[in-house]
This record gives sequence, C-alpha cells and structure tokens, in this order.
Amino acid sequence: MLYPSVDSLKSKIDSKYTLVTLAAKRAREMQETKNNLLSSYTSHKNVGKALEEVAAGVLTKQDQDESIIYEDEI
Repeated sequence: MLYPSVDSLKSKIDSKYTLVTLAAKRAREMQETKNNLLSSYTSHKNVGKALEEVAAGVLTKQDQDESIIYEDEI
C-alpha cells in the first residue's frame, strides 16, 4: 500500500490494530450503504477508501462508553 502511508496513518490513530479494526468496519459500512465521506478517492477498494478517510481526518476513532459492558468482558 503506497497511499496513504502507514506512518501518516499512525499519526492519526494510536495503534495499528485500532486502525485495522476501524478501516474494516468502515469498509463494511461503505459496502452496505454506499455512503462516501470524501468527494473523490485514489483507491478503488473500500478498505483503501476507508484508510484515505482516516488520512484526511474525516474518520476518527470514537471513545468507548465506559458504562457499556460487552459480552466478551464478562
């Protein structure tokens, strides 16, 4: 992957694991809803488009609500 570079993405998102999860969820959402946040993309695939959104700063990590208890945390 040449664009966006991993280094530029790591400056936006703290962890590469968080970045992968965020991009995968956004790519799935793009596939299902055809909702684009940018006017044009370099990449043709949804994962690349999601990473471009992160690099542009329009897609960010949401803070987790501490009051929610997930099944895998029980």
